[in-house]
Amino acid sequence: MAKLYFHFSAMNAGKSTLLLQASYNYRERGMDTMLFTAALDERAGKGLIASRLGVSAEAFTFSADDDLFEQVRNWLMAHPLHCVLIDEAQFLTEKQVWQLARVADRLDVPVMCYGLRTDFQGKLFPGSQALLALADELREIRTLCRCGRKATMVVRLGPDGKVQRHGAQVEIGGEDKYVSLCRRHWEEEVGRVTPEDLIGFLRQ
Repeated sequence: MAKLYFHFSAMNAGKSTLLLQASYNYRERGMDTMLFTAALDERAGKGLIASRLGVSAEAFTFSADDDLFEQVRNWLMAHPLHCVLIDEAQFLTEKQVWQLARVADRLDVPVMCYGLRTDFQGKLFPGSQALLALADELREIRTLCRCGRKATMVVRLGPDGKVQRHGAQVEIGGEDKYVSLCRRHWEEEVGRVTPEDLIGFLRQ
């Protein structure tokens, strides 16, 4: 029985690389895949998924109003299909996550979603929240904080290079704008812990 998967991580953990590798593995075995990426993210080019390693592939784009179940079903009526892969899955709506669940449940096609879990303020993206609730399997992709611990959070940098504490949840950018950190260093960077707090902790 097909499943809905959510592969999540902080920024720059290689999510797109793993998605492209998964698609390649399917196609190498003569199986067909359908790739999607968020329409609002055109860093690599419109309708293109690209990894930092230089690998890329064309993809369909999705916006908030798109019915992904219908798109996949219509494609399946005319083409063989063995897996659907979604890049930037944090930008899905809750409704679209349900649509992808139906792709797995009713069309019997596995769906593999790759995306961020939380934003720069430590809050869940709507798509990620729905995937954490509905996915059959959750798989964490690990990356490292500057201290060597597992990075689970991300901070966003402004034009001045300083950490932003407020702003819109979605602002497209890469390594120049986002830095992945462990929870401890994220809390320090966003000012949730002051130097006085740290001294007090050490004295306890």
